Amino acid sequence: MSERKVLTKYYPPDFDPSKIVRSRGPKQVGPKLQPVRLMAPFSMKCLSCGEYIYKGRKFNARKETTDEAYLSIKIFRFYIRCTRCSAEITFKTDPKNMDYECEKGAKRNFEPWREAKLAEETDEERLDRLEREENERDAMKELEAKTLDAKTEMKIADALDEIRTRNARNERAGKDGEVATVRDERDLERERQDREDEERARAAFMSGTGDKIRRLGEEVELGATDGQVEASFGAAAAAAEMPPPPLPTFKRTTKKKTDFGAKLGIKKKPPLV
Repeated sequence: MSERKVLTKYYPPDFDPSKIVRSRGPKQVGPKLQPVRLMAPFSMKCLSCGEYIYKGRKFNARKETTDEAYLSIKIFRFYIRCTRCSAEITFKTDPKNMDYECEKGAKRNFEPWREAKLAEETDEERLDRLEREENERDAMKELEAKTLDAKTEMKIADALDEIRTRNARNERAGKDGEVATVRDERDLERERQDREDEERARAAFMSGTGDKIRRLGEEVELGATDGQVEASFGAAAAAAEMPPPPLPTFKRTTKKKTDFGAKLGIKKKPPLV
C-alpha cells in the first residue's frame, strides 16, 4: 500500500525517454459518458443474480444526458454494475415525481410510502381536472340558457294564443252590439275544477249538526208529522247554538301530599317560637 502513495518513481541509469512510443487507444463509440460517484437512490434487486442492493450504497457510475425533458428539465441516465455479478443496471431521473425510475437490469423493491405518494393528485392532474370541470360548467350554462329560451318561447306562444282568442271574440260580435262569448277549453276546465273544489270544501266542513239536519230532511221525505219535524229541527238548532266544549289544558298541577301521620293519630309538635 505504501507504493501507491509515493510521489517519485525509480528510473534506472539506462532509461531513455525517447524510446517511449505514444499509442492511441480505441475510439469511443456512442455518446460520451461522464464518470461520477453516486449512491443508490432506492433499494433494488438484481435480475441476473438476485442480489439485493440497499439504498445509499456507493457506486462508480457513468452519467449520460438523454434527449428527453420534462418542463425544460433535462433527464439523466446512470449506469452502474451489480456488486455480485457485475451486470449492468441503468436508472434515470424522474423530475415529474421528484424521484428516480429503474429502467433495466434490476427491479425496484416495494415501498408503501411511495405508492401512497403516487396515489396523490399531481399538479398536471389537478389542472386537467379543473379544465374538465370548467368545460362541464360551460355545458351546464348552455343548457340553462336553452331552458330559459324554451320557457320564454312558451310564454310568448301562450300570449299569442290569448290575443288570437280575443281578436276572434271581437270579430264574432253581433250586429246588435251583443258580444258572442267564446269559451275555450281552458275556461271550461277551470270552471269544472272550481265546482269540484267547492263540493269538496262543503263535504269537509260538514259538521255533526249538518248530518242531523240531513237526517231530518230524510225523515220529512219519509212522511213524518209536522210536530215531530218541528221538535227535531228545534233540537238540531239548540245543538248548533250550544258553545263548543272547552279545550283541554296541559298546565302542570301540584298534587297535595297525603298526611299519613294524621291518619295514624300522630300529632306533630308545634314549632318553637
